[in-house]
Amino acid sequence: MARRKQTTLAAAGLIALGLTGGADERSLRFSPIDFPGSVATTAFGINERGEVVGSYTDSSNRTHGFVRIGELFRSVDFPGALITQARGISPAGEIVGSYRLPGEPPVNAHGYLLTRGGEFRRVDFPGHPNTIAQRIGPDGTILGCYHDTDTMDTMHGIVVNGTEFTEFEMPTSMHNGATPDGSIIVGLYTDMDSEKGRAYLLKSGDFVPFDVPGSIFTAGWDISPSRRAVGVYQDAAGRFHGFIVDRHWKFGTIDYPGAALTRAFGINPRGDVVGNYADSANRIHGFLASRNDEEDHEGDEPRK
Repeated sequence: MARRKQTTLAAAGLIALGLTGGADERSLRFSPIDFPGSVATTAFGINERGEVVGSYTDSSNRTHGFVRIGELFRSVDFPGALITQARGISPAGEIVGSYRLPGEPPVNAHGYLLTRGGEFRRVDFPGHPNTIAQRIGPDGTILGCYHDTDTMDTMHGIVVNGTEFTEFEMPTSMHNGATPDGSIIVGLYTDMDSEKGRAYLLKSGDFVPFDVPGSIFTAGWDISPSRRAVGVYQDAAGRFHGFIVDRHWKFGTIDYPGAALTRAFGINPRGDVVGNYADSANRIHGFLASRNDEEDHEGDEPRK
């Protein structure tokens, strides 16, 4: 089992970007996602076939993972776990997520991989008690984070490729999504100078922080093959919204109609987006925002 460290660039080497506001012109069709009988549902990830994973809370206040294929839901529970979340799903239907065992402190989380054959495999970063598996690529590469005694200060983004574990040295970072070839990673971190939550892209070793214009908090959660990233931002009034940003740094807001807040967590190659929203009674629902156009080819790299 190999471990590597991935270093950040010095501040002078950061890429400077002029971020400008803008709107995503193409419309989205919104539909709710609620696990049957649940009191709260969140959709975290979606693959190119439209299969959705996430978590739900039952009437006993217990959290489970789920996968939705078509209109059919199935619970995902790591054996013996008190809490399970499903966070990412590969094109082949492999699922990654996190779980906590009975008796463990609330800070604890362990990663897992659920294979197409129904086998659970643990994903634990060596030398650290807590691991979250957030996303899985088409080649089986897993992204996420590890942390130690807290959920932020000791958190570092990770990449797991088979038996090789790579950590990102920047504290408070979490890798949340990547293009299929792994060349661009999107994530979140806390800027220690401003104490502000920010998003980042990691491209060929270059660390590129960014914010939704005018926001007081931004978190990057996923990215499509055509380099559209989605995530969450908080506006100056303190309200949470989803966002989408394309490769030209044009930002658009994603708000579920009539919602008190919206968060966008996942995007697939077509450009369909999943996340959660709060209704007027502050109940949390998952959502799917489907694109009205064909595959999301805009912004693809030129063919070689």
